[in-house]
Amino acid sequence: MPVADTSQLISGVAERYASSLFELALEAKSVDAVGSDLARFQAMIDDSADLKRLIQSPVFSAEEQAKAVAAIVAKAGFSGLVTNFLKVVASNRRLFAVPGMIKAYRVIAARQRGEITAEITSAHALTAAQESELKAALKGVTGKDVAIAVTVDPSILGGLIVKVGSRQIDTSLRTKLSTLKLALKEVG
Repeated sequence: MPVADTSQLISGVAERYASSLFELALEAKSVDAVGSDLARFQAMIDDSADLKRLIQSPVFSAEEQAKAVAAIVAKAGFSGLVTNFLKVVASNRRLFAVPGMIKAYRVIAARQRGEITAEITSAHALTAAQESELKAALKGVTGKDVAIAVTVDPSILGGLIVKVGSRQIDTSLRTKLSTLKLALKEVG
């Protein structure tokens, strides 16, 4: 299956699961608590190569994935809703799509609150003050409250890549250097 088709499949799976989880969280009046647990689980994935391998590798059986996830969520103390959700995802062999599910859940929750979501890629982690300043700047541009999801990618060297809806602003040093390199090739 080509890469584009795979990413569409993951996106569709992620959106369906996230939508179902959001409806359950809304019913239980725990949208923010579920979002917080999902953010903690994403941080665990980002910080652990072993956990990342567990969710991405097709080598592990559904039973092995479900047991491992059950142990992880029990130790982390997640809410019952998130615990059950992750167990179902693992038993259905959909752990590979969990990062997309978390991202889709954030978007759905933000939309429900009347916010828009901005995806930020930074070369280093942003401080709370920088995040607040960025939210204020984006609110000034969009006219809406903005929820931000920050991803750290040292390969961009510096600056930011900001995606809001279909718009993208790339002020990364990597892109500026690439542009300069192309301009110098044309001159030389």
